[in-house]
Amino acid sequence: MRLDVLVPLADDARMTKRLNLKDVAQLVGVSEMTASRALRGAPDVSPKTRQKVEEAARSIGYVPNRIAGSLSSQSVNLVAVVVPSLNSYVFPEVLSGISSVLKSTALKPVVGVSGYRLDEEESVIREMLSWRPSGLVVAGLEHSESTRKMLRNAHCPVVEVMDTDGTPVCHCVGVSHIDAGREMAEQILARGYRRIGFIGTKLPQDFRALKRLKGFEEALQAAGVHLADRQQVSGDSTIQNGRRLTAEMLARTPDLDCVYYSSDVMSVGGYMHCLAEGLSIPDDLALAGFNNLQILEGLPLSLATTDACRREIGVRAAEIILSHSDAAASGWVFEKLQSKITLGGSL
Repeated sequence: MRLDVLVPLADDARMTKRLNLKDVAQLVGVSEMTASRALRGAPDVSPKTRQKVEEAARSIGYVPNRIAGSLSSQSVNLVAVVVPSLNSYVFPEVLSGISSVLKSTALKPVVGVSGYRLDEEESVIREMLSWRPSGLVVAGLEHSESTRKMLRNAHCPVVEVMDTDGTPVCHCVGVSHIDAGREMAEQILARGYRRIGFIGTKLPQDFRALKRLKGFEEALQAAGVHLADRQQVSGDSTIQNGRRLTAEMLARTPDLDCVYYSSDVMSVGGYMHCLAEGLSIPDDLALAGFNNLQILEGLPLSLATTDACRREIGVRAAEIILSHSDAAASGWVFEKLQSKITLGGSL
């Protein structure tokens, strides 16, 4: 584990000035009352003025405060957590880590789902920040520019999780997905496999899966090897899809000796296909996935995978929020955890 403390920058990449309604009103040239009514959607504000106010708020990353009256300068005892999906086993483990830390405090997590869409993420984060939470945890480093502005100007600690390959807005804790892909490729190559396929889902929306593929291909190319086949789809990671896509790939490229999947759920589907077709693993085909999910524990054969430290990431994110209650506090935390490969019996 490596812990680096980053010094806040002086430019707008590390803005600390707290925006208020007056800033928005001055940009548009209206009163604060008019700006407030426009952002609330009041019927007595013209559509043209409402549009101008909303665009001004978006341009500077201002989020309206929905805590009324004397509570307007305070925060609620909620920690907003924004994840791409709850359909897989991945993000519930992050939430478990967050909850394990917060349960002894007055803070409680509340979850929003972006569906791997940056525009939906922006909408969810805007709504959550409008209630002035005590902290915000968001999966990933890729956001719309409006979202990045909101995160910079948030009135609470913000922690980006799961990924360290990029430029964080503020606090960050995760693993390198490029390294994870590269390390799995090196293990596969070390065992003599050369006819290798890749199957990935939620692509290109899943930026972390793309980074793993990038690292994987870089390691292959360094050894003079190229992917013999690849299948990238935008659908969900399911056992059914893993089984179907594996069957399609082997029908296309029957001489493959290894398949690398973007997730363990997909590799389990590949395993189901091999069992149904009487293929011996790893003699006929080697399999490897990612995430070290609990679903692997019930299989008769242990599948190769990479542990992405999901629960530990959740724990650290919650600890960072508790220790950085002041959004303008000096010292940004950037923590890179080391992912761990489990080879199992499928390589």
